[in-house]
This record gives sequence, C-alpha cells and structure tokens, in this order.
Amino acid sequence: MIPEAEVFVLADQAAVQVYGQIREDQWDSMLPPLFEMPGADQPVPLRQAINHYGYDNSWVPDMLAGRTMNEVGDERFDGDLLGRDPRGNLERISAAARDAARQITDRDAIVHCSYGDVPTWDYFWQLNIARTIGAHDVAQLIGADNPLSEEIARGMWEGTEAAAPMWRSMGIFRSSVPVSADAPWRDRFLALTGRQP
Repeated sequence: MIPEAEVFVLADQAAVQVYGQIREDQWDSMLPPLFEMPGADQPVPLRQAINHYGYDNSWVPDMLAGRTMNEVGDERFDGDLLGRDPRGNLERISAAARDAARQITDRDAIVHCSYGDVPTWDYFWQLNIARTIGAHDVAQLIGADNPLSEEIARGMWEGTEAAAPMWRSMGIFRSSVPVSADAPWRDRFLALTGRQP
C-alpha cells in the first residue's frame, strides 16, 4: 500500500467513526462550509454533506481501477445513498473504498477524474483533505470528540504542508493560523488548514 493510501484508510475510518455518531435530530443541522472554493462555500444540510461523502467514496474503487466515469455510468451513484440506515450504508460504502485503497501499489497510475486525469497520489490527497476536514468540522458541529489522531494529523501535515499555498489558492485551505513549532501534530495540521487548534 502506498503512503497516501495508508493515510486515506486512517482518515476515512476517522470520518466514518464521526458520521456514525450523528443523531436523528441532527441530520437537518446546517454544516458551515468546509472550503472557500466556488460551489463549496455555502452552508449545507448535514445529511446532504454526508450523502456527498458517500457519493465520493462510492467512486473510489472504480477510480482506483482506472475506469472513467463514462465507463461506470455518470449517474450510477446519484441520489440518496444513506437511506434509512445511514450508518450501515456509510460503513458498507467506505469499507469498499478502503479495501480498494489497500490494493494500490503504483503512486503514478492515472485516475480519470471528472475534471481531468491525475496521478493516484494526487487523487488520494484530495480525498484525504476532504475526509480529515470533514470529520473535524462535523465532530465540532455535533459535539463529538475530535477524531484526528496524532498519526493521521502528522501524515496530513507532512503530505500537504509543502503544497499548502496551492490548496489555499484553490480555496481548500484557509489562511493559516499561527501555531508553535513544537505544537501537537493535530494542532499543526488544523492551523495549516486555517482552523483554530
């Protein structure tokens, strides 16, 4: 398994752990924007945000197998993926995504994303950022414990720190927050994304 996939497995497990704690009365809560990029810079109902996570993860096995969206069917994963058993459906979808990630040995294999082709390592960092930030922000919203372990946070900081200006220019990271050089990895990663540790 490539390093980026190892981080994905940990980050995705953290996300599922948080999303499984959402109570029935919290699904209609409004989740503040995770990013500042166009199309993702408005609050959305929590259920909509988590359904999009399920949609994203549903594509992972096919994307990692080198298939195009046209080959799979552009609308294959559209609609309500949470159903009456959000926790169970998310666990099933995410387990398949993590199983696919564990099989990857070529960092440079091409993934055919909707916006163009990218190497596998780049695809994973997009997924990893979405999962860690999503898990953190949802945990804050629903009053759950922070799910980012030091292992996850260190992997994320080491994998994104050098490219932080690019992520910031795209509206994915916010302006960084000052933090001491000896701060815990979680604080350093959250500060890098523009979140208060």
